[in-house]
Amino acid sequence: MTRMVQLAETPFRHLGTDGLTEMRVGDECFLRVSAEAIRRLTVAAFGDVSHLLRPGHLAQLCAILDDPEASQNDRYVALELIKNAVIAAGREFPSCQDTGTAIVTGKKGQNLLVRGDLHQALSDGIRDTWASRNLRFSQMAPLTMYEEKNTGTNLPAQIDIEAVGGDALELLFMAKGGGSANKTFLFQQTRRLLEPERLLAFFDERIRTLGTTACPPYHLAIVIGGLSAEQCLKTVKLASARELDGLPTTGSPDGRAFRDLELEGQILGLTRAMGLGAQFGGKYFCHDVRVIRLPRHGGSLPVGMGVSCSADRQIRGRIDRDGLWLEALERDPARFLPEGGTGGAAPARIDLDQPMDAICAALSQLTVGTPVLMSGTMIVARDLVHAELARLMREGKPLPGYLRDHPVYYAGPARTPQGHASGSFGPTTAARMDPYVPELQAQGASRVMIAKGNRAPEVVASCKRHGGFYLGSVGGAAAVLGRDVIKSVEVLDFAEFGMEAVWRIRVEDFPAFVVTDDKGNDFFTRKPDLTAPG
Repeated sequence: MTRMVQLAETPFRHLGTDGLTEMRVGDECFLRVSAEAIRRLTVAAFGDVSHLLRPGHLAQLCAILDDPEASQNDRYVALELIKNAVIAAGREFPSCQDTGTAIVTGKKGQNLLVRGDLHQALSDGIRDTWASRNLRFSQMAPLTMYEEKNTGTNLPAQIDIEAVGGDALELLFMAKGGGSANKTFLFQQTRRLLEPERLLAFFDERIRTLGTTACPPYHLAIVIGGLSAEQCLKTVKLASARELDGLPTTGSPDGRAFRDLELEGQILGLTRAMGLGAQFGGKYFCHDVRVIRLPRHGGSLPVGMGVSCSADRQIRGRIDRDGLWLEALERDPARFLPEGGTGGAAPARIDLDQPMDAICAALSQLTVGTPVLMSGTMIVARDLVHAELARLMREGKPLPGYLRDHPVYYAGPARTPQGHASGSFGPTTAARMDPYVPELQAQGASRVMIAKGNRAPEVVASCKRHGGFYLGSVGGAAAVLGRDVIKSVEVLDFAEFGMEAVWRIRVEDFPAFVVTDDKGNDFFTRKPDLTAPG
């Protein structure tokens, strides 16, 4: 039985005191912690964060449903993400199929002594969590400069522990998916940028480049300054996890870091006027914005930008004289579900088991932005498979017929829970497959593609030239798709690629939106109508 307490504005649950002892040496009193206690805390942390979210994050999703200015698509995405959280909280399906790189940052007091190897204890906890839950191994070991192999453990992890005074160990555990991590940017600027109008114009341009591939609504973090590029980007990551919310709000002659609340509000306003919304148009591209100002070398102005996505996975841990503590995440996300639906246009239904020409003819009747529900057979293929298909085409070999006969879904599943057809199985970033599309479509393949995020102009042009379509699925709702939508999964080709094999799946009422059509229209490049009613 755990007990709940409040520590420094964050609710924590107590995990006991096993593995803790006190030791006195002269006038100094030390807290000794076993490696097993650290491993146990790590297992609990990554077990929780793979399935549960902070209540504040869920409350922000709920607020979208209540906002009369939110678009229908904003509300649709928010509702799907809350439904996803409800399923994930059952602790069978992780909230996202990309269960992430394990990152641990922390501060270790000099009077806390670890009996064993701290780094190894954290790594053991990460290995044990990924081995025992329905998660996905994502870390690739380079065998040569060009050859890689999955480690099969989700190790190595990124572990950064700072030495401080005291006798406590403060930890932040993060599971960072590739799509979200890829939206971290460093811009080396000059003093010229530090003018109000110029700075806002800069961010208006740069924030648009984030796109929707990392599953908004985002928690956006911006850092201006830093004594090095590394310090700037580390601050971005911590700010996106709301770890720096307690900073002062003014600067000082000694160079302290601070939050600029006024600029945060201005930049949040920019994001809400962009029309991108929660993936498919509207107001809620970002939940919130953090802007941190750091000191800098006079000849250097690093500017960092990054996000935490809808898989907002971070959790605080602590070890002190009172025991092991873990941040209490939300265990009953169903309380955030609204009564009744959220309205919205009725989706068009598409039968995926009819010939490809008939599928394309049905999609051709729809405008971009139209919601659809698809049922039937899909082929799943992503990065490694597309690289192999490119090799086949270079060698003049024929493409597999399934690429012409069925829509292609860019995705890779997490492990399947016992008794279910599929594990969490959400869309991956479409843009990574962009370079392959024109050549594939020229050979009659990949005419209908399903994934998340925007596509390159070359893909839009190829769809117009070859009669193709791109449909956007809701990023961040992998548990919903895995439990309720995907009815069967079987390996069809390239079994040696593991989760990146070619899969044949059968789906029922798979939700998506028409993003790119066969006439050259693209949802993300059309001018948004911000006056349309929600």
